[in-house]
Amino acid sequence: MYAEEVAEMAGRIRDEDIALVRERTSIAEVISDTVTLKSAGGGNLKGLCPFHDEKSPSFNVSPARNVWYCFGCGAGGDAIKFLMDAEHLSFVESVERLAARAGIQLRYVEDDRSAPRPRPQGQRQRLVAAHAAAVDFYRAQLSTAGARRAREFLAERGFDRAAAERYGCGFAPEAWDLLTKHLRQQGFTHDELVTAGLSRPSRSGSLIDRFRRRLMWPIREITGDVIGFGARKLFDDDDGPKYLNTPETPIYKKSHVLYGIDQAKREIAKQGKVVVVEGYTDVMACHLADVPTAVATCGTAFGADHISVLRRVLFDSDERAGEIIFTFDGDAAGQKAALRAFEDDQRFVGRTFIAVSPDNMDPCELRLAKGDLAVRDLVARREPLVDFALRHMINRYDLDTVDGRVEAMRRAAPLVAKIKDREKRPEYVRKLAGDLGMEIEPVQRAVLAAANGQPAGGPTAPARPAPVTPSVDSPRSMVEREALKLALQEPVLAGPMFDAVEAAEYRHPVHVAVRAAIAAAGGAAAAAGGAVWIEQVRDACEDLAGQALVGELAVEPLRIDGEPDPRYVSVTMARLQWGSVTGRIKDLKSKIQRINPVSNKDEYFALFGELLSLEQHARALREQAAGGL
Repeated sequence: MYAEEVAEMAGRIRDEDIALVRERTSIAEVISDTVTLKSAGGGNLKGLCPFHDEKSPSFNVSPARNVWYCFGCGAGGDAIKFLMDAEHLSFVESVERLAARAGIQLRYVEDDRSAPRPRPQGQRQRLVAAHAAAVDFYRAQLSTAGARRAREFLAERGFDRAAAERYGCGFAPEAWDLLTKHLRQQGFTHDELVTAGLSRPSRSGSLIDRFRRRLMWPIREITGDVIGFGARKLFDDDDGPKYLNTPETPIYKKSHVLYGIDQAKREIAKQGKVVVVEGYTDVMACHLADVPTAVATCGTAFGADHISVLRRVLFDSDERAGEIIFTFDGDAAGQKAALRAFEDDQRFVGRTFIAVSPDNMDPCELRLAKGDLAVRDLVARREPLVDFALRHMINRYDLDTVDGRVEAMRRAAPLVAKIKDREKRPEYVRKLAGDLGMEIEPVQRAVLAAANGQPAGGPTAPARPAPVTPSVDSPRSMVEREALKLALQEPVLAGPMFDAVEAAEYRHPVHVAVRAAIAAAGGAAAAAGGAVWIEQVRDACEDLAGQALVGELAVEPLRIDGEPDPRYVSVTMARLQWGSVTGRIKDLKSKIQRINPVSNKDEYFALFGELLSLEQHARALREQAAGGL
């Protein structure tokens, strides 16, 4: 088809001119506008194919022969064919684009007998030309009296005149059809202006400007051509949306466009890093703060087509995984956007991060309040997106309860299962277990089940598992049992130390009942011992199993050779408390891990101080418990 189209179109442009365009065109430079190329050896270059999704570069360019070919999808050709496929241009439009780039004046002929005559531009060229003229118009309007509020808006956000000129900022005047009349005078037709999205029909049928009384940003595609506008509301009596964008047109597809990509692409390719922000002013702020890799979507959510554009620029492949850093506000909407971004994580080969300002400020606000360094620090303090997603997922639940921890595990396990780097999953399993304050085994099972497409609790798991009762022969339960035996059999010896240890240190439900009965009977320290004391405790126990256990413990031998002494009582009570303290330390560490030390500094340091105190107490108990049972 390409050869046939060449034969058909070649008669409209002189063959020698087409040959000259091919000769003077650097195919590597043309393709590098949209695809980052790296050396493939032998003088050839390679990159990620723009015509199909791939993770290993199979798109090859031969500058010596001025041709390209993709070993993945089989597409190939010269620079003309690349523009035809990549930008959906006709053969003639592609030749014209390359001729303009090379400074070649083309000559057109209808057939061999006719004289050369100028050829009208194609639709794309006309629409791009209309936008270029609109940029000049809007920029000129920014210096008029009516644009004072627009200039104030820029100044309030820290952008001077030079910044406004660098990004082509302009102003759409209040008049209904000033731009339309201006462009019509330059020869653009009614249909061209409507198709471009610059004008629209009014109720009366006349043509009026689409944008009025707004601050304007030109939106450029990756090659630098202006293909649309973003317009910001300035006046309270403007009942339109805060931001208004060019509608979908033959040249403007919002799902493919990234604001600032034309200025950022070189640095993105060089650094292997891109920062995705939320708005036009955020891009400006980042670039001016020496974060030149920032881009933003234009009136739509970040999606698969944006990812494809960035991957080609990043050279995001198995050979060179890039970094993708998202900045979102710390509010609920920002968190939702971040979790949505995590869902797209699998489309990238590189690592994804998130950077959230501790004061929930966007980059523009941050630069204005704290300067350029604060913006650079925001990006430098990025954290892996999976860490952010996990933290905000489990923070929805009460981790101080069994049900809360189990439900948080079930919700978080699928996120861990989606981590594309399988070698990192075991580490995140351990991290999740620590954050939840759970043993690693149930978390491992939940992640494995999620990876296999099963519910995190397993295909037959109950919706709400009952709290686990400690085993009667577990080390902890045996210590609890020994302490109760001392209180029942040796109240005079053990009473003061036994009563000083809180009832909350006991975990087994029957042991809890017996401990409560001892307190209800007046406490071990006040007892003389013997059968009367045992009966008092039994009568005070409201639990039938507890009553039976009182009789059992009253006669069961202590776990010591010889007679018990104060040291043995001290060791037993220390071991009882040590198990509880270590459990509290584990819970506290889990809670500290879930707190951002920057945005929640006071809470973080308060809990950290409590942790130090508990760890000191645990060391003392461990020393006291030395000797064993």
